[in-house]
Amino acid sequence: MLYGAMNFPVRPILHELETISSLGFDYLELTMDPPQAHHTMIRRQEDVLLKTLEKSNMQLVCHLPTFLSTADLTDSLRETSVRETLESLEVAASLRPLKIVLHPSYIVGLSVFVVDKARKYALQSLAAIVEKADKLGLQLCIENMFPRSRSLVQPEDFLEVFDKFPTLKLTLDTGHAHIGSSGDKRNLEFVETFVDRIAHVHASDNFGKEDNHLPVGAGTIDFQRIIKALIGIGYDDTVTFEIFSRDRDYLRISREKFAAMAANC
Repeated sequence: MLYGAMNFPVRPILHELETISSLGFDYLELTMDPPQAHHTMIRRQEDVLLKTLEKSNMQLVCHLPTFLSTADLTDSLRETSVRETLESLEVAASLRPLKIVLHPSYIVGLSVFVVDKARKYALQSLAAIVEKADKLGLQLCIENMFPRSRSLVQPEDFLEVFDKFPTLKLTLDTGHAHIGSSGDKRNLEFVETFVDRIAHVHASDNFGKEDNHLPVGAGTIDFQRIIKALIGIGYDDTVTFEIFSRDRDYLRISREKFAAMAANC
């Protein structure tokens, strides 16, 4: 497998790349969020970023902006969010990433009273994003979400989406799938249901209540069981550690634990 880690977009991209490279990762998952990693900032640094990646023998996965509202009830806000996403896709394409991750928008505010309408808007937005990714020749991988997002939480929520968009793949987020789930039932259901769709993994731990982004082994997720299931379907691709800690050693430790469990399967 290939192992990667995310930049913290509050810090300069090149500094984050150097830090993650020094920890021995195979790739950077570039979160394209402001203030330091907005697509306009990335465009200005494109040449030096590509050179630094090559010098560091690092590859790249791009994570489209997280904090947008592609399901918003207000047309102008939703349209702006989609436009930001499409512009981020264009910049990502010039960086030749292994794949692109899409974090679906939450359904919040007054949308919770008209969930079906918000989900309809989300699907329309997704159609524009998938079409753009396909035209650019990019592999788009959509994340499963957690219960309070009110969308794309359970495996069955993805059946219509994957039927409608044949090129779309799944980013299995182990932390998201564990929230509100008994044991690791939802994680395993995703693996069993989408054997041919899982193309990326986000790995982090929690206690089943909040998306804590803890190091592997610090929460209650049974990673050994999930890794065994992934290997059982032939998964041997990218795994990004979403470990949000000031101490970056926890990224390295999580990778080593994950790799050791994979080796023992």
